[in-house]
Amino acid sequence: MKRLVFLCLLLTSSALCPAQTPGSGGPVPGTPTAEPTAVPLDGGASLLLAGGVTVALRGLRRRN
Repeated sequence: MKRLVFLCLLLTSSALCPAQTPGSGGPVPGTPTAEPTAVPLDGGASLLLAGGVTVALRGLRRRN
């Protein structure tokens, strides 16, 4: 029963807390665009790298 209440609370709270406000619908003609090779690297890439290093070190420690 507690799981069901928690799930309902979680789903309801996500609807009440939007991550972004509604935008203008996209870029308008004539605005400068980013270069096609410009790729943003955010925290996800660094977390993936840290996870890979952790797994590699763990494997090396177990092998010795």
